[in-house]
Amino acid sequence: MFAILKLLLLSISSHLNADQGFDVRRHLCTVTRYDVAKDIANTSAAAANNIPNGCTPIHINLVARHGTRSPNKKRMRELDKLASHLGELIREAEEQNLSLEKVPSWLRGWKSPWRGKLKGGELISKGEEELYNLGIRIRLRFSELFDEEYHPDVYPIKATQVPRASASAVAFGMGFLSEKGALGPAQHQSLTVTSEIPASDIILRFHDCCGNYKDFKKKQEPAVDKLKEPVLDEITTALVSRYGLKFTRQDTATLWFLCKQEASVLDITDQACGLFSPSEVVLLEWADDLELFILKGYGNSINYRMGMPLLEDVVQSMEQAIKANEEKHPPGSYEKARLRFAHAETVVPFTCLLGLFLEGSEFQKIQREEPLELPPKPPQSRNWRGSTVAPFAGNNMLILHSCPENSKSKYFVQVLHNEQPVPMTGCNGSDFCPFEEFKEKIVAPHLKHDYDSVCTAKLEEPEQKPPSPALPFSRVQFGFMSLSHGIELTGSIPISNPVPFLTDSFGVALV
Repeated sequence: MFAILKLLLLSISSHLNADQGFDVRRHLCTVTRYDVAKDIANTSAAAANNIPNGCTPIHINLVARHGTRSPNKKRMRELDKLASHLGELIREAEEQNLSLEKVPSWLRGWKSPWRGKLKGGELISKGEEELYNLGIRIRLRFSELFDEEYHPDVYPIKATQVPRASASAVAFGMGFLSEKGALGPAQHQSLTVTSEIPASDIILRFHDCCGNYKDFKKKQEPAVDKLKEPVLDEITTALVSRYGLKFTRQDTATLWFLCKQEASVLDITDQACGLFSPSEVVLLEWADDLELFILKGYGNSINYRMGMPLLEDVVQSMEQAIKANEEKHPPGSYEKARLRFAHAETVVPFTCLLGLFLEGSEFQKIQREEPLELPPKPPQSRNWRGSTVAPFAGNNMLILHSCPENSKSKYFVQVLHNEQPVPMTGCNGSDFCPFEEFKEKIVAPHLKHDYDSVCTAKLEEPEQKPPSPALPFSRVQFGFMSLSHGIELTGSIPISNPVPFLTDSFGVALV
């Protein structure tokens, strides 16, 4: 009997220790702060920096997301509604003489921290620090590229016209130009940030200009919501049982959103986040990752192929840098870094165009426009996590190196994701790729799809496929739109194990 009790106590202790070691801030998908995200171990990333001797960086392309921001107006209104509804749930429980002992004290009379605010979505001080510090680190790491006097033609800084993106660009610029100017005691340097008109910005806001993508997203969103319902329903049932309040699926979704905002923006992890167990947080994170994958990532080729103008701009800048290096242009007469600041809707597609966070065979599949499986459900491991793919201030840097002593290629491209070397599946799993091979294997296969053909050309509709056979009652029905052919398809997933395929050709396969 004593042995059984001892084993029971050890089991409880191990669970408590596991929970105590669990950091919810690492599981917030794209709401993850950069200081947390860049330290998350990524088992698929190359840890070593294998740059050959004699190689020198000659140009940098940076594509960065804005820093940590406050919730937007729509979300703030949602939190105000949550506050009212929570009050109603408490009153209802009191009227029915139900015990409120299990209800956390913070939840009674809770009001949104953003109530009464008229504007939202702005960069907060933590977000400014993220970009400011990123600018300092990049300058120190590539000091040979940032040793010249600042000029906007040498270090062009581009941002979208959304204030949080342009503010991020300014914060970054203040970092990489810190103490290099003559303004005030801090020796600030004035800088130039340029932006395109949103309606024509196909390099940094291609998602806003791409008509076919907007149609695809609008039609796909209900299917994505349906796909997430089993997770929300399972956790809603657990919350109702745990706290004795009649939470709805929408309550669970909004409480999870509140958890992410509290943890990321306010550094509060013991209120809304405390409602969920670690296993529930992991499931909610996975559901968010599914949405990111389907609507912005590898779920459909339009998500990333509409970003081809950005990839072409990156390649063009590297070709110009090579030309300047070959012709030995004098310092100050050519561009050394092209620095861009935008959004998750920019960084995620660009990451996909580079083929990052894929297994070997998956890279060939996306180039052949074949479907990929969705990220597997926990506890299975997965490469695709929003917290590492596109956290606040998440970024991709492409460093062009001159390697004159190399016999095979004089120029190489290194890819850094969130400042860490990351393997390019299209370049034999290396993070250091010959420039011509980078163009041939990673860029060229996408070039058959120009922006107009992807975004404005009318999509042909093929013949409808016959309906799938009936499936057991225990499966949840959902729909996916076939992007390449403009049709909507239906399928189903088991509630306990949703692992469908997505396709942009002819259908949804089920495993």
